[in-house]
Amino acid sequence: MDKIKVMIVDDHEMVRLGMKTYLLTEDRIEFLGEASSGSEAVKLAKLYQPEIILMDLLMENGNGIEATKEILEFLPACKIIILTSYYDDEKVFPAIEAGAHSYLLKTAGADEVISAVYKAVKGESVIAPKVADKMMNRFRPQQKKLHEDLTARELDVLKCLGEGMTNQEISEELYIGIKTTKTHVSNILSKLGVADRTQAAIYANRNGILLNKQVD
Repeated sequence: MDKIKVMIVDDHEMVRLGMKTYLLTEDRIEFLGEASSGSEAVKLAKLYQPEIILMDLLMENGNGIEATKEILEFLPACKIIILTSYYDDEKVFPAIEAGAHSYLLKTAGADEVISAVYKAVKGESVIAPKVADKMMNRFRPQQKKLHEDLTARELDVLKCLGEGMTNQEISEELYIGIKTTKTHVSNILSKLGVADRTQAAIYANRNGILLNKQVD
């Protein structure tokens, strides 16, 4: 059986040494080499033609995202496994969009990393749970806001409530009758599921539903 050709990219020597040590214990893995920057990774990938790359993200002289994009342009079959300490949106999504096959955190155990290598060869991706949560939240439909069910006029009244206006003041502000105002307020309380106009006012302010007034 042919060995899996693996390369390591990380700007910390101790990290590279640790990963290399684990890789060398695996009979099915052939360790090709290591790079300490994104630009160096691109050069070595052209030279060694690895099947798998364990790629750090933040490095000087070319980061992991840029290196991932460039490597996959000339080596599209290569599976790049991101191995980083970062899982914020600004790192996760650009890395996935660049073509990363898997995304692991450096808190992962050696067995998890080795397992990700074997799975990558079979076309299976491995995503760290914290990263998977972010991905799910990004694509999960956002919950509808309660005030989205209000009519345009009810929304106007809610803005007035947010300013602490009385029914009479709302009537004068919107040029509507007092009875109509009371009906709108009642409907608003019902749709928002709040007990009184004070809670409605709090809701309006928390959700940025403000009355835009002209300033002379």
